[in-house]
Amino acid sequence: MKKRLIVGLTLIALIFSLTACSAGKEKTRTLRIGVMSDIDSVPLLVADKKGYFKDEGLNIELKSLKNVGEGKNLLKKGTIDGAVCDVMSAISAKDEGLDIKITSKTDGNYKLVVNKGMGIKEIADLKGKDIAVTSDAITGYVTDKILERAGLNASAVNKVKIPDVNAVSGMLKSGKAVAAALPEPLASEASGSGAYVIGSSNMSDIDSGVMVFRADILKDNKDGVKYVYNAYNKAVDYLNNQAAMDYMDTIINVTGFPKETKERMQPPSYSDAGPLSRKEADNMMDWLINRKLVKNNFSYKELTDNEFAK
Repeated sequence: MKKRLIVGLTLIALIFSLTACSAGKEKTRTLRIGVMSDIDSVPLLVADKKGYFKDEGLNIELKSLKNVGEGKNLLKKGTIDGAVCDVMSAISAKDEGLDIKITSKTDGNYKLVVNKGMGIKEIADLKGKDIAVTSDAITGYVTDKILERAGLNASAVNKVKIPDVNAVSGMLKSGKAVAAALPEPLASEASGSGAYVIGSSNMSDIDSGVMVFRADILKDNKDGVKYVYNAYNKAVDYLNNQAAMDYMDTIINVTGFPKETKERMQPPSYSDAGPLSRKEADNMMDWLINRKLVKNNFSYKELTDNEFAK
C-alpha cells in the first residue's frame, strides 16, 4: 500500500512537471525580431536559416527593417519584440518613452569611406571638407571619434546629414561629398566603385551595434530571450569555424547583399553575444547630452540588461 502511494505521488509530480514545462514552452514559442540588411544581423539570419531557433523550441519571426526608425515604430506598436539597431538609436528611443533595454552588443562596423578622386591621403586632409552622414546620431558619433583619434577636431569638417543611407552612398559615388560614413555592406560596395576606407568604428574600438528587447518581453518571456541568444551563439560558432568564402553565399542569400559583396567584403570575426561596455554607453550618452539630442541622461543600469549576454 505504501509502495503504491509513493508511485502515485511520483506520477502526480511528474504530470505537474510536464505540464509546467509545456506551459513554459508555449509561453516562449514565438518571438518577433527586427533585423537590418547589415553585418550585425547575420548571426540571427544564419540561426534562422540553419534551424538553430527551432532546435531551441522557438518560432522566430525575423522582420526585415528598412531603417532603425521603422524598428522603433514597430517596437512602439508591439509589432516586434526586439530589434537589431545601434546604441544611439536605442538611447534615442528610450528618451522618447519606449521602454526597452540593450541586451547585447553586436558586430556592426561603420566605416569612413573616401572618394578616390579627391586627393585625400590621410584623415587630416579632410579638414574643411564635406562628409555625408545619416541623420541618425551613430554615424555622426563614429565620424567624430575617427577624426579625433587621428588628431583632427570634429568641428573641422562639415557633416552633411542625409535621411537615407543609400542617398549617403550616392553622394559619395557622385562626388558631392568627399567622404561618407557607411555601414557594411555599403562600405564595401563603395570600395568597389572607386573609394577606399580611411577609418572605421572597429579600428577606433567603438561598440556601435546592439540588440534590444522591450522590457515587458524581458520580464514575461525571459526564457524565450535566453533561447534566442543560445541560437545566436550557435550561429557565431558556425560562422567562425569555416572559411569566410564558404559561407558568404549563405549570407548573400539571407541578407539580400549584392553578389559582388562576396569578393569585396571581409566579414568580421563574430563574437558570442556580450554586454555593451559601460564605458561605451557612458561616452555615447555624454555625446548625445552635450549636443542636446536627448533630454534624459540615462545610467548604464537604466539602459542595459546584461542577464542574457555575459
